[in-house]
Amino acid sequence: MTIHVTNEQSLSLGFDYETLCIRVIHQCMDYVDFPYEAEVEVTLVDVETIHEINLAQRQIDRPTDVLSFPMLSFEKPGDFSKLEENMDNFHPESGEALLGDIVLCIPKVKMQAEEYGHSYEREFAFLICHSMLHLFGYDHMVPSDEEVMFAKQEEIMQQLGISR
Repeated sequence: MTIHVTNEQSLSLGFDYETLCIRVIHQCMDYVDFPYEAEVEVTLVDVETIHEINLAQRQIDRPTDVLSFPMLSFEKPGDFSKLEENMDNFHPESGEALLGDIVLCIPKVKMQAEEYGHSYEREFAFLICHSMLHLFGYDHMVPSDEEVMFAKQEEIMQQLGISR
């Protein structure tokens, strides 16, 4: 498994963010029983950068906490049965499934952690978990999908032993 974590912002997090990121990604992979080795890119950014990306990619003119850019398509969320039908889903050299990219705004992580009354680590882990579920095809655009996705997030966070 290849997990690239790139820190492009200057705020200190006060914890080993790379180890936590890897731990959360592995737990998410185990939770959904992802059948392949995978590649995931995680980039930590500031407010201005995530605002620019959100505007350019989603035409939403404001910063957000996290953005997920899935590389794979699913007929149903969490259904990995057809991934091998398209070899473009896999890195040509490593053979790893190309799950996608996560862009996380660290100032938003800190602000939301304070707002919700929990640790930076918890907010960071939650947003990585949330994004990983997006990379597996889950979404929260309609209430029934939201219910499923949010229940999975909660279970994964409990398995990690990270609570509010």
